Amino acid sequence: MLPFNYSFAASKKPNSKVAGVQLGLTTYSYRTIPHNLDEVLEYVLKADVNALEMRLVLEEGLGIPQGPPRMRRGANLTDKEKEEHAEAVKAAREAQRQWRLSLPMQKYADVRKMYNKAGVDIHIAKFAPASWSDEELDYAYEAANVLGAYGITDEASVAACKRMGKFAEKHNSLAIYHTHGQFSEPGFDIDTMLGYSSANRLNLDVGHYYGSTGRHPNEIIEKYHDKIPMIHMKDKTGPNHPTMPNTSVPFGEGSTPISDILLLLKKTQWPIDVFIELEYKMEDPVKEVVKCMDYMRNILE
Repeated sequence: MLPFNYSFAASKKPNSKVAGVQLGLTTYSYRTIPHNLDEVLEYVLKADVNALEMRLVLEEGLGIPQGPPRMRRGANLTDKEKEEHAEAVKAAREAQRQWRLSLPMQKYADVRKMYNKAGVDIHIAKFAPASWSDEELDYAYEAANVLGAYGITDEASVAACKRMGKFAEKHNSLAIYHTHGQFSEPGFDIDTMLGYSSANRLNLDVGHYYGSTGRHPNEIIEKYHDKIPMIHMKDKTGPNHPTMPNTSVPFGEGSTPISDILLLLKKTQWPIDVFIELEYKMEDPVKEVVKCMDYMRNILE
Protein backbone atom coordinates (compact mmCIF):
# COMPACT_ATOMS: atom_id res chain seq x y z
CA MET A 1 0.00 0.00 0.00
CA LEU A 2 1.08 3.57 -0.55
CA PRO A 3 2.71 5.07 2.59
CA PHE A 4 0.80 8.34 2.32
CA ASN A 5 -2.74 9.68 2.13
CA TYR A 6 -3.63 8.23 -1.26
CA SER A 7 -7.23 9.44 -1.23
CA PHE A 8 -6.05 13.02 -0.69
CA ALA A 9 -3.37 12.77 -3.39
CA ALA A 10 -5.84 11.25 -5.82
CA SER A 11 -8.28 14.11 -5.26
CA LYS A 12 -5.63 16.65 -6.24
CA LYS A 13 -4.71 15.64 -9.78
CA PRO A 14 -1.15 16.33 -10.90
CA ASN A 15 -0.49 18.55 -13.90
CA SER A 16 2.86 18.75 -15.64
CA LYS A 17 1.63 20.17 -18.94
CA VAL A 18 2.96 23.72 -18.97
CA ALA A 19 2.21 26.29 -21.69
CA GLY A 20 1.11 23.45 -23.95
CA VAL A 21 4.33 21.43 -23.42
CA GLN A 22 3.86 18.02 -21.82
CA LEU A 23 6.54 17.48 -19.19
CA GLY A 24 7.05 14.16 -17.47
CA LEU A 25 9.71 11.62 -16.63
CA THR A 26 11.02 8.14 -17.16
CA THR A 27 10.93 5.91 -14.10
CA TYR A 28 14.60 5.08 -14.78
CA SER A 29 15.25 8.30 -12.86
CA TYR A 30 14.39 6.40 -9.65
CA ARG A 31 16.61 3.39 -10.35
CA THR A 32 18.89 3.95 -7.31
CA ILE A 33 16.09 3.73 -4.75
CA PRO A 34 13.25 1.26 -4.11
CA HIS A 35 10.61 1.91 -6.73
CA ASN A 36 7.81 -0.59 -6.97
CA LEU A 37 4.54 0.40 -8.64
CA ASP A 38 3.13 2.01 -5.49
CA GLU A 39 6.35 3.86 -4.68
CA VAL A 40 6.72 5.24 -8.19
CA LEU A 41 3.20 6.62 -8.06
CA GLU A 42 4.01 8.31 -4.76
CA TYR A 43 7.18 9.85 -6.20
CA VAL A 44 5.56 11.23 -9.35
CA LEU A 45 2.69 12.74 -7.39
CA LYS A 46 5.21 14.56 -5.22
CA ALA A 47 6.67 16.03 -8.42
CA ASP A 48 3.19 16.97 -9.72
CA VAL A 49 3.83 14.84 -12.82
CA ASN A 50 1.01 13.39 -14.90
CA ALA A 51 2.87 11.65 -17.79
CA LEU A 52 5.33 8.76 -17.63
CA GLU A 53 7.62 6.44 -19.48
CA MET A 54 7.43 3.24 -17.41
CA ARG A 55 10.45 0.97 -17.45
CA LEU A 56 11.52 -2.12 -15.50
CA VAL A 57 9.12 -1.31 -12.68
CA LEU A 58 6.25 -2.56 -14.83
CA GLU A 59 7.28 -6.20 -15.10
CA GLU A 60 9.18 -6.27 -11.84
CA GLY A 61 6.14 -4.85 -10.08
CA LEU A 62 4.01 -7.64 -11.51
CA GLY A 63 6.43 -10.37 -10.39
CA ILE A 64 8.58 -11.36 -13.35
CA PRO A 65 11.18 -14.02 -12.42
CA GLN A 66 14.56 -12.45 -11.80
CA GLY A 67 17.71 -13.52 -13.58
CA PRO A 68 21.15 -14.09 -12.04
CA PRO A 69 23.23 -11.04 -11.07
CA ARG A 70 25.22 -9.55 -13.91
CA MET A 71 28.84 -10.59 -14.04
CA ARG A 72 31.15 -7.85 -12.83
CA ARG A 73 33.01 -6.12 -15.62
CA GLY A 74 36.52 -7.55 -15.77
CA ALA A 75 35.67 -10.42 -13.41
CA ASN A 76 38.22 -13.20 -13.61
CA LEU A 77 35.96 -16.26 -13.95
CA THR A 78 36.89 -19.81 -14.77
CA ASP A 79 35.44 -21.46 -17.86
CA LYS A 80 33.16 -23.49 -15.62
CA GLU A 81 31.86 -20.35 -13.85
CA LYS A 82 31.22 -18.67 -17.20
CA GLU A 83 29.35 -21.76 -18.42
CA GLU A 84 27.26 -21.93 -15.25
CA HIS A 85 26.38 -18.24 -15.53
CA ALA A 86 25.39 -18.63 -19.18
CA GLU A 87 23.14 -21.55 -18.27
CA ALA A 88 21.55 -19.55 -15.46
CA VAL A 89 20.87 -16.66 -17.85
CA LYS A 90 19.35 -19.03 -20.39
CA ALA A 91 17.11 -20.64 -17.77
CA ALA A 92 15.97 -17.25 -16.45
CA ARG A 93 15.28 -16.04 -19.98
CA GLU A 94 12.98 -19.00 -20.60
CA ALA A 95 11.25 -18.53 -17.23
CA GLN A 96 10.62 -14.90 -18.12
CA ARG A 97 9.25 -15.85 -21.52
CA GLN A 98 6.83 -18.32 -19.98
CA TRP A 99 5.81 -15.73 -17.37
CA ARG A 100 5.06 -13.12 -20.03
CA LEU A 101 3.02 -15.45 -22.16
CA SER A 102 0.90 -16.58 -19.20
CA LEU A 103 0.35 -13.18 -17.57
CA PRO A 104 -3.30 -12.01 -17.76
CA MET A 105 -3.61 -8.60 -19.39
CA GLN A 106 -5.93 -7.70 -16.52
CA LYS A 107 -2.78 -7.16 -14.47
CA TYR A 108 -1.83 -4.25 -16.76
CA ALA A 109 -5.40 -2.99 -16.73
CA ASP A 110 -5.17 -2.82 -12.94
CA VAL A 111 -1.92 -0.83 -13.13
CA ARG A 112 -3.52 1.62 -15.53
CA LYS A 113 -6.56 1.99 -13.31
CA MET A 114 -4.42 2.74 -10.25
CA TYR A 115 -2.33 5.37 -12.05
CA ASN A 116 -5.20 6.95 -13.97
CA LYS A 117 -7.25 7.24 -10.78
CA ALA A 118 -4.44 9.36 -9.33
CA GLY A 119 -4.32 11.48 -12.50
CA VAL A 120 -1.19 9.93 -14.02
CA ASP A 121 -1.10 8.65 -17.60
CA ILE A 122 1.36 6.07 -18.90
CA HIS A 123 2.48 7.38 -22.28
CA ILE A 124 5.32 4.95 -22.94
CA ALA A 125 6.21 1.39 -21.94
CA LYS A 126 9.91 0.58 -22.24
CA PHE A 127 10.00 -3.18 -22.41
CA ALA A 128 13.11 -3.20 -24.67
CA PRO A 129 11.71 -6.20 -26.57
CA ALA A 130 13.69 -6.13 -29.84
CA SER A 131 15.50 -9.34 -28.89
CA TRP A 132 12.39 -11.11 -27.58
CA SER A 133 10.45 -13.84 -29.36
CA ASP A 134 7.59 -12.90 -31.67
CA GLU A 135 5.07 -14.02 -29.06
CA GLU A 136 6.69 -11.78 -26.44
CA LEU A 137 6.65 -8.83 -28.82
CA ASP A 138 2.92 -9.34 -29.29
CA TYR A 139 2.60 -9.49 -25.49
CA ALA A 140 4.54 -6.21 -25.14
CA TYR A 141 2.30 -4.34 -27.56
CA GLU A 142 -0.86 -5.82 -26.10
CA ALA A 143 0.30 -4.66 -22.66
CA ALA A 144 1.19 -1.19 -23.96
CA ASN A 145 -2.27 -0.80 -25.47
CA VAL A 146 -3.95 -1.94 -22.26
CA LEU A 147 -1.85 0.57 -20.31
CA GLY A 148 -2.99 3.35 -22.64
CA ALA A 149 0.55 3.95 -23.92
CA TYR A 150 1.03 5.27 -27.44
CA GLY A 151 4.17 3.22 -28.01
CA ILE A 152 7.09 1.15 -26.81
CA THR A 153 10.68 2.36 -26.55
CA ASP A 154 13.83 0.35 -27.11
CA GLU A 155 17.44 1.23 -27.84
CA ALA A 156 18.19 2.38 -31.39
CA SER A 157 19.81 -0.21 -33.63
CA VAL A 158 19.34 -1.37 -37.19
CA ALA A 159 18.08 -4.75 -35.98
CA ALA A 160 15.51 -3.17 -33.64
CA CYS A 161 14.26 -0.73 -36.29
CA LYS A 162 13.86 -3.52 -38.83
CA ARG A 163 11.92 -5.73 -36.44
CA MET A 164 9.84 -3.74 -33.97
CA GLY A 165 8.06 -1.44 -36.39
CA LYS A 166 6.16 -4.29 -38.01
CA PHE A 167 4.76 -5.34 -34.65
CA ALA A 168 3.86 -1.73 -33.87
CA GLU A 169 1.96 -1.53 -37.16
CA LYS A 170 0.13 -4.77 -36.33
CA HIS A 171 -1.00 -3.40 -32.96
CA ASN A 172 -1.72 0.16 -34.17
CA SER A 173 1.05 1.54 -31.99
CA LEU A 174 4.53 3.07 -32.33
CA ALA A 175 8.07 1.71 -32.11
CA ILE A 176 10.25 4.44 -30.62
CA TYR A 177 14.04 4.24 -30.54
CA HIS A 178 16.21 5.86 -27.88
CA THR A 179 19.55 7.31 -28.92
CA HIS A 180 22.81 7.73 -27.03
CA GLY A 181 25.84 8.98 -28.94
CA GLN A 182 24.98 7.51 -32.33
CA PHE A 183 24.63 10.89 -34.03
CA SER A 184 28.37 11.42 -33.51
CA GLU A 185 29.26 8.10 -35.15
CA PRO A 186 30.30 8.05 -38.82
CA GLY A 187 27.70 6.42 -41.03
CA PHE A 188 24.81 6.65 -38.59
CA ASP A 189 21.73 6.91 -40.81
CA ILE A 190 18.58 7.72 -38.87
CA ASP A 191 16.56 8.19 -42.08
CA THR A 192 17.14 4.59 -43.16
CA MET A 193 16.40 3.28 -39.67
CA LEU A 194 13.13 5.16 -39.40
CA GLY A 195 12.23 4.18 -42.95
CA TYR A 196 11.98 0.47 -42.16
CA SER A 197 8.40 1.00 -40.90
CA SER A 198 5.74 3.67 -40.96
CA ALA A 199 5.43 3.11 -37.19
CA ASN A 200 9.10 3.83 -36.42
CA ARG A 201 9.82 6.95 -34.39
CA LEU A 202 12.77 8.64 -32.67
CA ASN A 203 13.16 9.09 -28.91
CA LEU A 204 15.81 11.80 -29.11
CA ASP A 205 17.90 12.09 -25.97
CA VAL A 206 18.89 15.75 -26.23
CA GLY A 207 21.54 15.43 -23.51
CA HIS A 208 23.30 12.56 -25.24
CA TYR A 209 22.96 14.35 -28.58
CA TYR A 210 24.56 17.54 -27.31
CA GLY A 211 27.11 15.78 -25.11
CA SER A 212 28.42 13.62 -27.94
CA THR A 213 28.19 16.05 -30.89
CA GLY A 214 28.32 19.53 -29.38
CA ARG A 215 25.55 20.52 -31.78
CA HIS A 216 22.28 22.19 -30.88
CA PRO A 217 19.48 19.59 -30.48
CA ASN A 218 16.95 21.95 -32.06
CA GLU A 219 18.44 21.17 -35.47
CA ILE A 220 17.26 17.57 -35.13
CA ILE A 221 13.98 18.45 -33.44
CA GLU A 222 13.05 20.92 -36.19
CA LYS A 223 13.94 18.45 -38.95
CA TYR A 224 12.23 15.40 -37.44
CA HIS A 225 9.51 16.94 -35.25
CA ASP A 226 6.82 14.80 -36.88
CA LYS A 227 8.88 11.68 -36.13
CA ILE A 228 9.69 12.55 -32.50
CA PRO A 229 6.84 11.84 -30.08
CA MET A 230 9.12 12.19 -27.06
CA ILE A 231 12.53 13.43 -25.98
CA HIS A 232 14.63 12.61 -22.94
CA MET A 233 15.79 15.73 -21.17
CA LYS A 234 19.05 15.87 -19.28
CA ASP A 235 21.83 18.40 -18.84
CA LYS A 236 25.34 17.46 -19.97
CA THR A 237 28.68 19.02 -20.66
CA GLY A 238 29.82 19.18 -24.27
CA PRO A 239 32.32 16.86 -25.96
CA ASN A 240 35.14 19.40 -25.63
CA HIS A 241 34.79 20.16 -21.92
CA PRO A 242 38.34 20.40 -20.50
CA THR A 243 37.88 18.11 -17.48
CA MET A 244 34.65 16.10 -17.80
CA PRO A 245 33.44 15.89 -21.41
CA ASN A 246 29.99 14.48 -22.22
CA THR A 247 29.02 14.17 -18.57
CA SER A 248 25.56 14.31 -16.98
CA VAL A 249 25.18 17.06 -14.37
CA PRO A 250 22.29 18.69 -12.46
CA PHE A 251 19.97 20.85 -14.55
CA GLY A 252 21.50 24.28 -15.08
CA GLU A 253 25.09 23.16 -14.48
CA GLY A 254 25.80 21.83 -17.98
CA SER A 255 25.64 23.27 -21.47
CA THR A 256 22.65 21.47 -22.97
CA PRO A 257 20.41 24.29 -24.28
CA ILE A 258 17.40 23.22 -22.22
CA SER A 259 15.75 26.63 -22.40
CA ASP A 260 16.05 26.83 -26.20
CA ILE A 261 14.51 23.37 -26.59
CA LEU A 262 11.56 24.08 -24.30
CA LEU A 263 10.87 27.49 -25.82
CA LEU A 264 10.91 25.96 -29.32
CA LEU A 265 8.26 23.45 -28.25
CA LYS A 266 6.25 26.19 -26.54
CA LYS A 267 6.34 28.29 -29.70
CA THR A 268 5.51 25.51 -32.17
CA GLN A 269 3.20 23.45 -29.92
CA TRP A 270 4.52 20.29 -31.54
CA PRO A 271 3.11 17.28 -29.62
CA ILE A 272 6.47 16.12 -28.24
CA ASP A 273 6.64 14.83 -24.67
CA VAL A 274 9.62 16.03 -22.61
CA PHE A 275 10.63 13.36 -20.11
CA ILE A 276 13.30 13.85 -17.46
CA GLU A 277 15.94 11.12 -17.37
CA LEU A 278 18.31 11.62 -14.47
CA GLU A 279 21.75 10.01 -14.77
CA TYR A 280 24.06 12.14 -12.62
CA LYS A 281 25.06 11.12 -9.11
CA MET A 282 22.54 12.20 -6.50
CA GLU A 283 21.50 11.39 -2.95
CA ASP A 284 17.73 11.68 -3.37
CA PRO A 285 16.29 11.25 -6.89
CA VAL A 286 12.78 12.09 -5.63
CA LYS A 287 13.95 15.57 -4.63
CA GLU A 288 16.08 15.91 -7.79
CA VAL A 289 13.10 15.18 -10.04
CA VAL A 290 11.15 17.93 -8.28
CA LYS A 291 14.08 20.35 -8.81
CA CYS A 292 14.31 19.45 -12.49
CA MET A 293 10.57 19.84 -12.98
CA ASP A 294 10.66 23.24 -11.29
CA TYR A 295 13.61 24.23 -13.49
CA MET A 296 11.65 23.46 -16.66
CA ARG A 297 8.38 24.95 -15.39
CA ASN A 298 10.15 28.24 -14.68
CA ILE A 299 11.38 28.39 -18.27
CA LEU A 300 7.94 27.76 -19.74
CA GLU A 301 5.78 29.83 -17.40
